[in-house]
Amino acid sequence: MSVAGSHSGQPLIVTIDGPAGTGKSTVGRELARRLGLEFLDTGAMYRGATALVLDRGIDPENDHAVAAAVAAAKLRFDWTADPPTLICHEKPLTDRLRQTDVADLISALAAQAQLRAVMVELQRAIGRAHPRLVTEGRDQGSVVFPDAQVKIYLHASPRVRAERRAGQFESAGQVVDVNEIEQELIRRDERDANRAVGPLVRPDGAIDVDTSELTFDESLDVLESIVRDQAPHGALEGAANRHG
Repeated sequence: MSVAGSHSGQPLIVTIDGPAGTGKSTVGRELARRLGLEFLDTGAMYRGATALVLDRGIDPENDHAVAAAVAAAKLRFDWTADPPTLICHEKPLTDRLRQTDVADLISALAAQAQLRAVMVELQRAIGRAHPRLVTEGRDQGSVVFPDAQVKIYLHASPRVRAERRAGQFESAGQVVDVNEIEQELIRRDERDANRAVGPLVRPDGAIDVDTSELTFDESLDVLESIVRDQAPHGALEGAANRHG
């Protein structure tokens, strides 16, 4: 699994961890744009792996087969696209990532130790090739990048997260039930927090941000302030300050 790309400037890894539906990828991508950093959507990587398993008819309970298939797929990002496009077997994977069958299976696959080992190594390789990075997930600050310069733990109430997730599905033309999504998020939180490998935790040293009562722009402003306050001196020189 090769990763291309290198960038000058002082290394700065910003991790955003938290449960499903908190808007980590959306806010993380915009935060990276504001700060002049790149963005790694690890959720897209796990959704891509899940879509691969479904579409290729791989037994999702066969941990070895799942990990082998994902490793062979050479999951990577096309960093020339904005936002970067996930590539699987040299073909872009976009439309499949937010479909309900993928959402239904992703948590079970993400609990598999062999698959997580493949993903962690790939994500670390991306971090080495792109050392000025905002990265989001459930184990970024705790497992993948434990020495990240800035760590954030983003969360919101299950109901708020369900409403946000329903909006994503509806934007894609899918009819969903908010109550069902809320219950599934609660079950997924429990699974993610209690799995043996890479559990969802608040990473050591992470700053806690509850977005339940915040708009997207307010959440973004809070995160930007945190990064500017916590980043090493000089790491953000030249990045526009949106606070005026």
